[in-house]
Amino acid sequence: MDMSQGVRTRPEGSGQPLSEAYDTALLDLDGVVYAGGNAIAHAVDSLEVARSGGMRLAYVTNNALRTPDAVAGHLTELGIPTGADDVITSAQAVARLISEQVPAGARVLVIGGEGLRAALRERGLTPVESADDDPAAVVQGYGGPDLPWGRFAEASYAVRRGVPWFASNTDLTIPSGRGIAPGNGAAVEVVRIATGAEPQVAGKPLPPMHRETIIRTGADRPLVVGDRLDTDIEGAFNGGVDSLLVLTGVTDGAQLLAAPPQHRPTYVDADLRGLLTGQPDVTREGDGLRCGGWTAVAGTDRLELTGDGEPLDGLRALCAAAWTAAGEGSCALDGEKALARLGL
Repeated sequence: MDMSQGVRTRPEGSGQPLSEAYDTALLDLDGVVYAGGNAIAHAVDSLEVARSGGMRLAYVTNNALRTPDAVAGHLTELGIPTGADDVITSAQAVARLISEQVPAGARVLVIGGEGLRAALRERGLTPVESADDDPAAVVQGYGGPDLPWGRFAEASYAVRRGVPWFASNTDLTIPSGRGIAPGNGAAVEVVRIATGAEPQVAGKPLPPMHRETIIRTGADRPLVVGDRLDTDIEGAFNGGVDSLLVLTGVTDGAQLLAAPPQHRPTYVDADLRGLLTGQPDVTREGDGLRCGGWTAVAGTDRLELTGDGEPLDGLRALCAAAWTAAGEGSCALDGEKALARLGL
């Protein structure tokens, strides 16, 4: 790993296909495997090749709406054979967190979908629907676009009475087939504004989710695969494991270049085909950083790119120049023209 005093300064190379270098892929779902319920291009074939080669595939999602059985069934329908044990959700992580703080069998007010209810039952807790049901905790998770507004009021009544409040995750947005939609974090903000309280959060990028994932998969050499810097990649950083960012979801080139250390992935690729290949090295060349046919330099006020070749190699070189210049902060240099050259 090319690090300077613990700070990643460039994407890492790999002489082996990533599916051989790591024993388990911890894959995000929304924006990585599918969007709006439909498989993302190349996802199904890439995952089949990785699995056939011996890599275990585990699906780790902050979306608490559906049960692991439902997620596994959806993936299987898409052509990705999956069992419920291969799915880890933020609902499971938050249910474990709650179970460690309330009595066995305690009532928990649920603001969300069936995934939360199933996870609470798995931990021996009792889901309830009203603040007047004497809950020992309130848990909030993504409930889908049709979640009634009154559910937020129910959570607020309980939280204002002093009931401990938990959230599966705080992702502000979620990818859909029509674009980017409000996520559970936006719903959490509604209750926060109404109550002034702060929830305990379990999902990525926080430790409870990483703990849940390792407990359930037993991975020795995991690779986190995701599309979000502030959940997937930061979660890998917090867990001390490597990560692959794919550009099929919410993160664009400009956000990647500006990433602070905790948001810098180990590897960058266009989509899940990146699991099946090695990763090119980024090397120092004079005042610049070179990858493939591209050389990137951090100039006075902007990132400069010269050369030609694969656009992803140019992005990797730009990342190296930007992250080196930024050190422990976020790169403020203008990379718009360089990214435009790459079509990113």
